[in-house]
Amino acid sequence: MDGRGRSDGQRVLRELSHKDAVIFDLDGTLVDSMWMWKAIDIEYLGRHGHEYPPHLQRKIEGMSFSETAVYFKKEFGILDSLEKIKDTWVEMSIEKYRSEVPLKDGARQLLEFLKESGIRAGIATSNGREMVDVVLDSLGIRNYFQVIATACEVAAGKPAPDIYLYVARQLAAEPNRCMVFEDVPAGIAAGKAAGMTVCAVEDAYSAYMRDEKMGMADYFIEGYGELFEDADRG
Repeated sequence: MDGRGRSDGQRVLRELSHKDAVIFDLDGTLVDSMWMWKAIDIEYLGRHGHEYPPHLQRKIEGMSFSETAVYFKKEFGILDSLEKIKDTWVEMSIEKYRSEVPLKDGARQLLEFLKESGIRAGIATSNGREMVDVVLDSLGIRNYFQVIATACEVAAGKPAPDIYLYVARQLAAEPNRCMVFEDVPAGIAAGKAAGMTVCAVEDAYSAYMRDEKMGMADYFIEGYGELFEDADRG
């Protein structure tokens, strides 16, 4: 870790020994995909005669896939139906998810650790189900998770706690026995509002919010490999 801030890898690993379940956000947290969504938004808005607003990502941060479609339709006067908007985004993203989106560094090692330790794992994502299925299958990681849920399945997206509470119930885990991994403030707020321990994960797309993320979360890591660095050196 350099001088820009703290890293809590070893503290997170110790904390996991007191948890029954771990719940991951997907985009920007478990997989490196946030770059793709900005490119899609720029192209999509361009098709409809709009430039990409500089603060768009912060406006839609944490919204479910359906909530984001509602926002785009209202904010940019999109004439397409909500289903058409979502279908277009799926079409634009599906091949990228299949072939261009990798796991974040060290993520598979953490997933293996959780499996070997008997700690249950779930995904709580704002993304659409079809895209989630594609990326999990392309990366071969579906079998690590007992529960996979999208924010479209609950009443409100992040920063509301609904999706995290829902996944915890499905995992049969009390909120205070869950750890959440998140990459953006809305997701961190959702995990904290659910009464869970939250570890913020660095992501290039949200690097400018680093200090905010560190202030909100219980822990902060640059990458999942930091959890195992001391053990590897030993």
